[in-house]
Amino acid sequence: MAAFRLRIKHASQVVLICKNGERVLAGKSMKSVATLEATSSDGLSVVADDAGLVHAVGTDTAIDTMLPNCNYTQEIDASGMCVLPGLVDAHTHPVWAGDRVHEFAMKLAGATYMDIHSKGGGIGYTVKCTCQASEEELYSSLRSRLDSMLKNGTTLVEAKSGYGLDKENEVKMLRVIERARREHAIGISSTFCGAHSIPSGSTMEQATKDVIDVQIPHISKLMLSGDLTVDSIDVFCEKGVFDLDCTRQILVAGKAINLPANFHGDELHPMNAAELSAEMGARAISHLEEVSDNGIAAIATAGVVAVLLPTTAYVLRLKRPPARKMIDEGVAVALGSDFNPNAFCMSMPMVMNLACVNLHLTMPEALVAATLNAAAALGKSDKFGSIENGKVADLIIINAPKWEHLIYQFGCHDQLIKYIIKSGCIVHHNVTV
Repeated sequence: MAAFRLRIKHASQVVLICKNGERVLAGKSMKSVATLEATSSDGLSVVADDAGLVHAVGTDTAIDTMLPNCNYTQEIDASGMCVLPGLVDAHTHPVWAGDRVHEFAMKLAGATYMDIHSKGGGIGYTVKCTCQASEEELYSSLRSRLDSMLKNGTTLVEAKSGYGLDKENEVKMLRVIERARREHAIGISSTFCGAHSIPSGSTMEQATKDVIDVQIPHISKLMLSGDLTVDSIDVFCEKGVFDLDCTRQILVAGKAINLPANFHGDELHPMNAAELSAEMGARAISHLEEVSDNGIAAIATAGVVAVLLPTTAYVLRLKRPPARKMIDEGVAVALGSDFNPNAFCMSMPMVMNLACVNLHLTMPEALVAATLNAAAALGKSDKFGSIENGKVADLIIINAPKWEHLIYQFGCHDQLIKYIIKSGCIVHHNVTV
């Protein structure tokens, strides 16, 4: 008798996202999502095998016929509910100490991001607090934040370093991320972001040299020894931070140790960062509030994923990234929460709502951007981001018959999401829903 890890049955709807093995959906292909709909006489099932992979998806009757007399370690009655792939958060800065509540009033009074940054606030303030914090303190706060992300439906998250800015403290942050990757239920993609800001008392050229000659070689050794798993490299390409040439040098050095480029660009000023991402064959570029028309055309042609962060534009009152133009011109758009002390949001459903309301994405486009395309931005869409046979069974079940409720409802998602499933195992069950 065959045994399987999990069966979800009697669901009203299963959102596959895609059904032809696509690894990314760009442009017009983002306009719809593949779904299965229950009938009045037959619900829907999803089965996960003992390896935590999706084994079968179909009607209850079809699964009963395909897998008769099977034993399931866990079964879920999803009557009246909808099953979706776990959400993917493609851009976060979740390891830090010292909040920046005091800066919020400054922003409301009209101070810009760079005004605060130039006075020692912003990233510089968080760097100071993070360097003073112990590794255990950073891990404790990270674990709590990951718990919140998971309960809000995120099953895979990108996690950056970047509040250390020297070898010792950047590695400290990466060790914290690595520990969480091994111990926490959520999936983590780790990004080295040693070039997040210019350390106090240093210059752009000196900081660039330190990242290339000191930090990257040391991280490479830790990767080769198996002490760290790092998936990509990030640089804050911005006026007053790292210019285009220094960004290129750092990304080239990262590429030499097999770290794909996934970096910040064209956020506060037009930097031609999108054009650089295309030139470099980057996996993804984030922000793009100030992207040029040529930059949009370049990333569309090169297949660079554009990771948009609607929380950042909202909190900082920035010009919104031209999401509609990007999609219309064939760009693959993904979403991230940009969770950090400056944009304190751990809910991808709220990010999708903001993307629809403020960036003018449709609900299908937002869902694609927060699942398959976000996974593609992390180089992991072969395993995550859709419900397909052979993919990791990362799933969420919402107490609603249609998936649109996940975006339509603004907040209170703890009263909507009933189950979170990671690799075919139930990791969160809201018994009150």
